[in-house]
Amino acid sequence: MALRHAVLAALLDGELSGYQLAKAFDVGVANFWHALPQQLYAELARLEKEGLVAGRRVVQETRPAKRLFHVTDAGLAELERFAAAASKPSFVRDDLLVKVQAADHVDAGPLIRQVEERAAVAEAKIDLFRRILRKMRGDLGEEEFLRAGRRVGPYLTCLRGLAFEEGNRDWCLRTAAILRDRNAAVAGAGTPAVPGEGTAPAYRRPEVARAER
Repeated sequence: MALRHAVLAALLDGELSGYQLAKAFDVGVANFWHALPQQLYAELARLEKEGLVAGRRVVQETRPAKRLFHVTDAGLAELERFAAAASKPSFVRDDLLVKVQAADHVDAGPLIRQVEERAAVAEAKIDLFRRILRKMRGDLGEEEFLRAGRRVGPYLTCLRGLAFEEGNRDWCLRTAAILRDRNAAVAGAGTPAVPGEGTAPAYRRPEVARAER
């Protein structure tokens, strides 16, 4: 998938200026495709040059003129081609997970704080997604909207974002609790944990380990 397809999909609901497109990405599309405003403006220019979007100039009385963009027939054909092509599996690259992977050999305190901070970020995103979903379906219940709503695609991607962040939050809270309990158990025992007895070896700084040899 290229950024162009995410831009074309975001323009399906109607005309948007570059600024409005950036806001739309920040609120909804960013949960599955992140892009900076400068990247979006550059992509719009390329899409217009290729005839996949068209722009028109709108004069405003109290503000500078702006350009509104919409998807052309050629742009719709490109989306059709993209939708029919096989999708590649997604992958995760997350530095926090690397740190958790090394949790048995690093100081747990900073790691616990970072995991809890990630949980708080996820909670804020969960609240945002829920508000967006309520706004999308209006007076309809969710099942009714999913059956008969005008545009179900953005709703489904928002549901995916909600589920993803709920999973993030739950995992982070559980991970922080596990690390805190293990840290407290090792501190209370006063001795390093014994490998193979359900608890990983306690963290010891390299200089301490060398002194004990």
